[in-house]
Amino acid sequence: KSFNEEWAELWNWIKISIFVCGPVVVFALVKDLVLEEHMHRPEGPLPEYMGIRNKEFPWECGQCDLFDLDCWKKCRAEKA
Repeated sequence: KSFNEEWAELWNWIKISIFVCGPVVVFALVKDLVLEEHMHRPEGPLPEYMGIRNKEFPWECGQCDLFDLDCWKKCRAEKA
């Protein structure tokens, strides 16, 4: 194939990619942003099976997650 034929074929594939993949991406964005409700973590304490600890965390309150502020307050109050 000549150089011009190669570029023509390249542009054909670019156009195919844009006209096939573009609408698919737009449809997926619309579906995710408008139609689907994303899940949130439920309020309240976690079920027991989600809080299994094989060993304590390496910080002062070993049973508390790093950003669980309520647990940290309780732990510090117990130690004081």
